[in-house]
Amino acid sequence: MTVNITLPSTSYDIYIDKLKNIKLKSKVVVVTNPTVSGFHLPYLLSKLEANEVSVVSVPDGEEYKTMETLEMILDHCFTHKLNRSSVLIAFGGGVIGDMTGFAASIYQRGIDFIQIPTTLLSQVDASVGGKTGINNKFGKNLIGAFHQPREVNIDPYFLTTLPKREFGAGVAEIIKMAVCFSGEFFEWLLLNRLDNEKNIAKAIEKSVKTKAYVVSVDEKEQGLRAALNYGHTFGHVIENETNYSKYLHGEAVGIGMVMANSLAVKIGLLSELQAKSIKDLLDSYEIPTTYKIDNVEDFYNHFFLDKKSLDDKIKFILPLGIGDVKITDEIKKSDVIEVLKGF
Repeated sequence: MTVNITLPSTSYDIYIDKLKNIKLKSKVVVVTNPTVSGFHLPYLLSKLEANEVSVVSVPDGEEYKTMETLEMILDHCFTHKLNRSSVLIAFGGGVIGDMTGFAASIYQRGIDFIQIPTTLLSQVDASVGGKTGINNKFGKNLIGAFHQPREVNIDPYFLTTLPKREFGAGVAEIIKMAVCFSGEFFEWLLLNRLDNEKNIAKAIEKSVKTKAYVVSVDEKEQGLRAALNYGHTFGHVIENETNYSKYLHGEAVGIGMVMANSLAVKIGLLSELQAKSIKDLLDSYEIPTTYKIDNVEDFYNHFFLDKKSLDDKIKFILPLGIGDVKITDEIKKSDVIEVLKGF
């Protein structure tokens, strides 16, 4: 099936099906990592036709989402003399997609790129919407740009080689979508396991349609799109504290959702029963839901490095029941500290 995103500046399609043939009249650079290329690069190259194709393989993992790796990609582009009609292809998970998109956004002031996501997390969330960037010592994705892809190709076949933890990390993002936007979808997730080919295809379709709608309404995250950061405000601190090496992004988001739920329960937005239902669903996919905070004040102060914080206020995304969400910067520090002490 095809889902379209229409924005003021551009429009593009998201294809959810077996990978189609891609024909380009330009130079193409495929950005990938050793894990993905080892499993799937021949399959992609068999579907790709261009004037010239080269491949740059970068280290695998969130800890390599850095300026140094970005320079590896850009150096490859310059070495192969790409011009403004050239195209980058992001072939991997969210880390590859974010770095490739950012490289495309700044190479010769902006060239096209195509997303071919190979992890569940990137298929249901990261590949759609044009957020690109890298991490630094201060936090996650603090350097980046909004740069929409030329198209997105989601082939569920790539999930057949996905490790269990990576699959669970993607499920966390699917649950996030349901909690924020559809109580009906959440109920469906309670009744239908996603380790079933038919069910995962339906969950991908539902998540992509939801993300596409949100991005079409709010491309630059000035309002509704911020709701997609449910679990991320806490999760990004966890990733930073653990040097992006202990948890996968979706795992940190899962823990962050539980923390956000505790805060939502405390201020009366979510019932304890609803919070337990969300946690139980995460637990059923062996997604981490607990975390030991060593220093509560340090953890709290890390919030202010988040892109969503403004001046001395922290923006929290909290579930308003299941199927709705509240975006607020009016939470008292004492309430947040009390919740953090529980971890």
